[in-house]
Amino acid sequence: MKKTLIILGLWVAAVVLIAALVVSMGYSFPEALFIGVQFLPGVLAARYFLSKISFRNKSAGIRDAIFVMLAILVAEIALVVMASIIIVHMRHIVIWWQYDDYPETLFNPVFIGMVLALLIVGDTTISRFLDRRFLAPQKPIRFVSERKTVSLHPDEILYIESNDKEVTVYATEARRFRNKTGISQWENLLGHNFLRIHRSYLVNTAYAKLASPDTVTVNTAELPISRKYKEAAHYTLSSHHNNLG
Repeated sequence: MKKTLIILGLWVAAVVLIAALVVSMGYSFPEALFIGVQFLPGVLAARYFLSKISFRNKSAGIRDAIFVMLAILVAEIALVVMASIIIVHMRHIVIWWQYDDYPETLFNPVFIGMVLALLIVGDTTISRFLDRRFLAPQKPIRFVSERKTVSLHPDEILYIESNDKEVTVYATEARRFRNKTGISQWENLLGHNFLRIHRSYLVNTAYAKLASPDTVTVNTAELPISRKYKEAAHYTLSSHHNNLG
């Protein structure tokens, strides 16, 4: 709750700052606030869609991020233009493009892009800081194994192996469980502390170490890294253990 209130407060502050900038272009403060609010949908869209992009394949991730940002920029330009048209019509100016004092800077895609980029970078940086500051404890995961309900904390899971139509969950204390949930669903469920290294293997980065360019060790198990996941596996595991060191 506290984290949400902080983010909302920062968004309000950002809108006010944008409004102060727009006022210098000849708008009244209420009009400038109305225009400033139009940037929030872009920030929210970036927050949602960029979080869905995977950078395990770096080139594909960068490409997808560029497409998302271009789409958001085009939408933001349309929102700002429409907001300005509404304001001008509220001033009872029928032919809005003949308004001599209309600020061309506000319609400049570079200007809109710079404001949007600053907002997105600021929002991302602050959100990551708050995520670390208000880190929520992970909840145990409940699943069915051999007709029995099992409850495991993610930290207890070493790795998951996919075998045809079921997976085997390897846990601490030499425990293992069979489950029919697909490995991709487990990947989404377990989150960023788990890394896909092969179509058949999902490992807990807290226990995984690079043994060779093509293998990872998790406790005593040695698991293969497929070509598709090699770049992401090397980058993530190297970074993770460098940070621990």
